[in-house]
Amino acid sequence: MDSIHTSGLARSFATPHGPVVAVRGIDLTVRRGEILGFLGPNGAGKTTTLRMLTTLLAPTGGTATVAGHDLVRDPEGVRRSTGYVAQSGGVDPAVSVREELVTQGRLYRLTKRLAQDRAEELATALDLVDLLERPCGTLSGGQRRRLDIAMALAHRPEVLLLDEPTTGLDPRSRADLWDLVRRVRSEWGTTILLTTHYLDEADALADRLVVVDKGAIAAEGTPAELKSRHGGSPDATLQDAFLAVTGRAPAPPHTTPLAV
Repeated sequence: MDSIHTSGLARSFATPHGPVVAVRGIDLTVRRGEILGFLGPNGAGKTTTLRMLTTLLAPTGGTATVAGHDLVRDPEGVRRSTGYVAQSGGVDPAVSVREELVTQGRLYRLTKRLAQDRAEELATALDLVDLLERPCGTLSGGQRRRLDIAMALAHRPEVLLLDEPTTGLDPRSRADLWDLVRRVRSEWGTTILLTTHYLDEADALADRLVVVDKGAIAAEGTPAELKSRHGGSPDATLQDAFLAVTGRAPAPPHTTPLAV
């Protein structure tokens, strides 16, 4: 069974000047255990698509299933089966890192003991052990980002949606996160849908890539297939292929680097 399947998935927004179409009928299949890179310029519809797949935004057209649960008919099933790291995370600045992680596990109905054990496990995996007793409000931006990711993994979701997860992280932290993404897939069989503006990241992590532009899928294939098909030369890079497909370079990450 596919972990994610959409047919004609669409979203438009009403404005004083008329409707704005953000996503124009996306047909997408993500296989179980696959890491899919979801690429596109700013405004292409990537985040809107992820917000629909997490039930945070209702589609205005089409259908979708996530982990076998219908997006509209079974939103609770979708939420139980997914973890989501948004571009801007949200933690309670007054509570400790440990408390935030344990609370997240309890919200997903883990026992108190299992939630505590999971907090320790994730803190070790994401280099948060020394921060467990720190109030979240005292963390640096990069530390908060790692906490956001740990919280999304608290219930070991079948599907993990990552929206620009490494923006603002230093090279070592990015490399550590890449290793974590690979381990989550290999050890837990988690399906991962990843948006990123770092094309080296997409090239290194993704089994397959989908490029969206103006709310529609413009190209898809493995990194090697996109380079061969759209890059124009045997030595083409993923950026060459991206430029050929969209006519523009990927936007720089939307935030400046954060201290870690």
